[in-house]
Amino acid sequence: MQSNSYQRGLLMVILGVVFLSFDGLLIRLANTDGWTIVFWRGFLMFCVLGVLCCVGSRLATLSSNPFSSLASALLLGLISSLFVLAVMNAKVANVVVILSTAPLFAALFSRVFLGEKVPRRTLLAIVICMLGMSLVFMGEGARGMLVGNLYALAAAAAIGGNLTLLRRYPTIDPMTVIAGGGLLSAVIALPLASPLALDAERYGVLALMGLVQMPLATVLINSATRYLPSTEVALFYLVETALGTLWVWWMLNEAPAISTLLGGAVVITVLVLHAWMGLHLERQRLRLYPGFVGK
Repeated sequence: MQSNSYQRGLLMVILGVVFLSFDGLLIRLANTDGWTIVFWRGFLMFCVLGVLCCVGSRLATLSSNPFSSLASALLLGLISSLFVLAVMNAKVANVVVILSTAPLFAALFSRVFLGEKVPRRTLLAIVICMLGMSLVFMGEGARGMLVGNLYALAAAAAIGGNLTLLRRYPTIDPMTVIAGGGLLSAVIALPLASPLALDAERYGVLALMGLVQMPLATVLINSATRYLPSTEVALFYLVETALGTLWVWWMLNEAPAISTLLGGAVVITVLVLHAWMGLHLERQRLRLYPGFVGK
């Protein structure tokens, strides 16, 4: 039974990350300004996930953590907006490489705000990833993309902040705050967007993104955490880094620069090794102390 649960969780997170990896490609195919994409993406996600929350009676969970849930929704709305603006101002490869450092931001924020000790391997990973990101920011492929790279870095920090918040308040319902984050991002974008000035083809791409791709990816990945440790789920986000780059390279011929490939290889290798060491140590601890449940 335990093996079947693990396999179910593995299938969910793999499918979820594959769906998520099309995000950058769909933003490119939407072929409109960033704020219009932010509006429709957020509004449509709110429509779909809001209905699911109502059907599942999830809205009642807001009463237990109203302020932390609002803070998480605000961060998620910010993340969605920053991601779209990053892709509109930089190559997708740059954006996904920078976003992959979000777990390291989470580790730093957990140290500052939760008082958790940052392991030496994490500090070393942060230093090496900074060197890798310097290639993304300052390499020959970064010309004219500083603004987009900074948007991506801010999004990675916001993701790290949200992960820290969810760790501090584990009873927050992810689907509810994702729906709220979609609504907030739509409200923020509306004054700067042109939501009614598109043709049918672009509306179709936005509908695919907001009604199918993002909600499905979100539900699958969140559901996978019921069957897999969160550290293992986070590891699969690195697959999205590779696939997100591959789709736009293959379908739109948006080739990443050599410096981005080198920097991305450094960052992904370090994060994979860091995650593997963390899982190895956790499994070793569980073998030694099988009845112990950590915080």
